[in-house]
Amino acid sequence: MALKDTLLRVFTWWNGQTVSLALQTARTGIFVGEDEFGNKYYKAEGALIDRSVGSERRWVVYNGYADASKVPPGWRGWLCHNVDLAPSEENYQPKAWQKPHIENQTGTPNAYRPAGSQLSWGQRPAATGDYVSWTPGE
Repeated sequence: MALKDTLLRVFTWWNGQTVSLALQTARTGIFVGEDEFGNKYYKAEGALIDRSVGSERRWVVYNGYADASKVPPGWRGWLCHNVDLAPSEENYQPKAWQKPHIENQTGTPNAYRPAGSQLSWGQRPAATGDYVSWTPGE
């Protein structure tokens, strides 16, 4: 590993896993599965967050930049304890109405820009006349 990569792992949290997460994963992590984006999912070996609730600790090691929108819906449900079985442990098939997962496009040229937005292309729609401006003293 290059010096630059080592320094990035020590001093940044948004470029994959940090050194402390790598140590935690090596010490107590059980590999559960990997998604189509290369993110790896782990659960803690017998360590419960709260014994009265019974929730186990679960986490993701992102492939590259850490962005929560990179987690597909099936894995998101598992991470949030909405489902007990990870998509790798069951035959998860997306429903017909589910769209394929895409990352958050905010701040990119592919971001959603509704009609009338200053950043959208084309003409702004004409005013409909239902707006009455406020004048002081009225």
